[in-house]
Amino acid sequence: MKPLYKLLAATVIAAGVITTASAQDANAPYQVVDGNKVDANTLKGWKTWRSLACERCHGAQQEGLVGPSLVDSLKKLSKDDFQTTVMNGRIEKGMPNFSGSEQMQQNWQNLYAYLKGRSDGKIQPGNLKPMDPQ
Repeated sequence: MKPLYKLLAATVIAAGVITTASAQDANAPYQVVDGNKVDANTLKGWKTWRSLACERCHGAQQEGLVGPSLVDSLKKLSKDDFQTTVMNGRIEKGMPNFSGSEQMQQNWQNLYAYLKGRSDGKIQPGNLKPMDPQ
């Protein structure tokens, strides 16, 4: 017999509603509740997105403008390829390299987590909040 919490989690998942971080894919690089409350590292990734003004090219909802849709790209792009792209840029396509940015050096994995959550449809566009407000 399954413990009650596992049965409840399975019921919630089967209904297509994920309300707790524990009901998520354990391999996901992010944790999210209610679409806009995220773990501390994913929040740092979102703040990196905002402070480096990535929306100028990729759009406020990461669905593309001059640059490609990251919602689509992160469905195929590996974490290693993501790191290479943000650090080296794609100069021929107009994307600068961010290897000189200390913030990017410290947060590229967190930015990846945020964008992966957007690509997976788990993190909603807009302002994010911490899961556990301090």
